Amino acid sequence: MIDFRELADKYKTPLYVYDLDYMTERYNELKESFKARKSILCYAVKANSNLSIVRHFAKMGSGADCVSIGEVRRAFLAGIPSYKIIFSGVGKSDDEIREAIEKDILYINVESEAELGRVELIAKELNKVSRISIRVNPNIDPKTHPYISTGLHDNKFGVDITTAKRMYIKANNSEFLDPVGIHFHIGSQLTELKPIYESAEIVSDLVRSLVHINIELKFFDVGGGLGVTYKDEKTIPTYEYTQAILGTLKGLDLTVICEPGRFLTANAGYFVTKVLYEKQNGEKKFVVVDGAMNDLLRPALYGAYHKIEAVTNNKTDKRKVDIVGPVCESGDFFAKDYDLVELNHNDLLVIHSAGAYGFGMGSNYNTRGRSAEVAISNGKSKLIRKRETFEDLVANELEFME
Repeated sequence: MIDFRELADKYKTPLYVYDLDYMTERYNELKESFKARKSILCYAVKANSNLSIVRHFAKMGSGADCVSIGEVRRAFLAGIPSYKIIFSGVGKSDDEIREAIEKDILYINVESEAELGRVELIAKELNKVSRISIRVNPNIDPKTHPYISTGLHDNKFGVDITTAKRMYIKANNSEFLDPVGIHFHIGSQLTELKPIYESAEIVSDLVRSLVHINIELKFFDVGGGLGVTYKDEKTIPTYEYTQAILGTLKGLDLTVICEPGRFLTANAGYFVTKVLYEKQNGEKKFVVVDGAMNDLLRPALYGAYHKIEAVTNNKTDKRKVDIVGPVCESGDFFAKDYDLVELNHNDLLVIHSAGAYGFGMGSNYNTRGRSAEVAISNGKSKLIRKRETFEDLVANELEFME
């Protein structure tokens, strides 16, 4: 059991808390399910990019799926070798592409014909060969929130099958491109197996058609997106997930790459915030806390549900309340009409499932410093990111002030 009161007293609030032992269990569970075939797990750094978290996975042999050159640099700092680093994302700048090629990472995931042209041109300027993969859009409905759906033609990601085949032929004929992989990722928080299987089947058939024209790939990148339980979602068992994917690869000698993020970290994380006071507006009851949407954006952005636990000595009956923060926006809430007991000043609320897309999506809106982050392993806590101060926030502005 995590003693949130002790942590709040020691590190203050708002506070992110991460259970590293839980992350280890999830990583080993997924790695074990792929044991029937050569595989690499490349942790999706965007889910939680704290260097200590990335380092934790690096020590277990993980690679890194990165969507900016900043994340690529984080992966190197955390000790992930270049041959396990992938660079994805729709809008890579020339400078980012150049650095990725110079760092000799495993491959660049290419998202369009225009981007393929830029990679080839920059590789030529550097007189280097760039390994590439192409992100294929299988046009399968992932049955998830539209903001985190990525596999339909309506989404900005990837290219269709016909375009992908044309791009592979171009890359294969280029002196400066080496097509080594194929990639698809239809969305995040996936809780149905059928769309994943159908996507893998479509993409594996494309791989077979490439073999017929003497384009032989080495890596089959299935992306990430495995869903987790926030409330009452029925999730996909890892064995069924991997078997569905591997079943589409019969006759193909490919290393499978998987890019888990949320699956590894979401339910390992907690956001701890302190109750300031309760407020009544007409029939509406509010619990005002010291955390805000700049700390944890998912409820305001997606209307996302997070389980919320009260740390209090009160034993009153529960009533419906809105849990809100200090930011000057009506959208600054963690939950609406949530059942909680009566709360007092300095009681704590623990917001569960906050280990993925929590701190990383934070901001300094309203000139608020971002929270501290703490990791727990074997019952011991360790500060892994100090709380931002006002001085931190203005440091890059003071010298320019007249």
